[in-house]
Amino acid sequence: MAFEGLSEKLQGVFKGLKGKGSLTEADINAAMREVKLALLEADVNFKVVKEFVAGVKEKSLGEEVMASLTPGQQVIKIVNEELTELMGGTGSKLTYSSKGFTIYMLVGLQGTGKTTTCGKLANYLKKNGKSPMLCACDIYRPAAIDQLEVVGKTVDVPVFTMRDSKKPEKIAAAAVKEAEKKGCNVLIVDTAGRLQIDEELMEELAVLKKSIKPHEILLVVDALTGQDAVNAAQGFNDKLGIDGIIMTKMDGDSRGGAALSTKKVTGRPIKFIGVGEKFDALEPFHPERMAGRILGMGDMLTLIEKAQEDYDEKKAAELEKKLRKNKFTLEDFLEQMGQIRKMGGIGKMLDMMPGMNGKAAKNVNLEQGERDFVQFEAIIQSMTKSERENPSLLNASRRRRIATGSGQPVPKINQLIKRYEEMRKMMKGLNRPGNKMNRMFRGF
Repeated sequence: MAFEGLSEKLQGVFKGLKGKGSLTEADINAAMREVKLALLEADVNFKVVKEFVAGVKEKSLGEEVMASLTPGQQVIKIVNEELTELMGGTGSKLTYSSKGFTIYMLVGLQGTGKTTTCGKLANYLKKNGKSPMLCACDIYRPAAIDQLEVVGKTVDVPVFTMRDSKKPEKIAAAAVKEAEKKGCNVLIVDTAGRLQIDEELMEELAVLKKSIKPHEILLVVDALTGQDAVNAAQGFNDKLGIDGIIMTKMDGDSRGGAALSTKKVTGRPIKFIGVGEKFDALEPFHPERMAGRILGMGDMLTLIEKAQEDYDEKKAAELEKKLRKNKFTLEDFLEQMGQIRKMGGIGKMLDMMPGMNGKAAKNVNLEQGERDFVQFEAIIQSMTKSERENPSLLNASRRRRIATGSGQPVPKINQLIKRYEEMRKMMKGLNRPGNKMNRMFRGF
């Protein structure tokens, strides 16, 4: 879970502040020492930490905060605002060329997931109404072209290659013509990487940049490398000039130092974060939402957006009709659990829920949740149609029969029925007239 360690420590610090009716300068100094240590342990750049803590401390010692009825909450508000500003203030969106044809050039060191990110970006653009094409300009790494072709096939996007050419600028120039000819309006250029920044790499990328004049150069960095990612970002920006950063493997980075340092050090915004291996696991980066997650305030906006992506109006209307008639069946229950899976699973949902970061989320066995889905599916498939539609028919003998057919013990069937009843009650509550969340969540 992203920022897990930092989130736990900061929430622990602020829990102590919330419990005090008034704050002294000594209280704030002690809290800021803990904040400083937490940020350093999260591998945030030392200079960034120093400036951040000094800024928070100065504002926290202001007369307005010290005289407040809830000074602890005021300090948390300041930290939230400063964290948001540290990561860029507001989200920096991908921009498109006014000419109608946009070129994105993806650069980065080897091993950051650049080629896979090309596919994720293409998939994201397709969902947003664009018609992208991928271009293979990594002529050095063995099987790089083959990999991009596989990626293109997976996301159903055309891939331009010239296997006999050793000039990336010529390949890209030909790709531009081919993309325009095929009616594509976006070209994503996958470039070569190195294990480290060197003059030869930068010269090649500079020639390519000059040749195709990309609308944006996007640097792909690996969040797990911490300050090495920040240093790479600074190096690429100094020598090439980048427009934004895509930070991969954020789902595996419990510290988050790179995400908190990059904007301040390079001046360039994080535009996307990779949050999984699948090609739909690329999210626009929102500093204010990420700050909320870190401080345990949740990220309901992203959760709602994910719900909207998988929102099927026809199915939602059918479900609402069933709920009003009290006909929510076990098949409906299984379908709603499947919707949660499509949104990234219970783990990602918990990460966005207020108060569910850190230790609270750890108490939920996420692997067991996935196993439950498979087991519940087997149980429901072993039922007759009448049993699925009317679970009240499930007496002891029927449950034993279903247990034999599904290979699951009777207690597991009892657990399924209990979960079903809980969800049925929750769904009825969400669909009550006047419930503000019912239109958004009635589909799952």
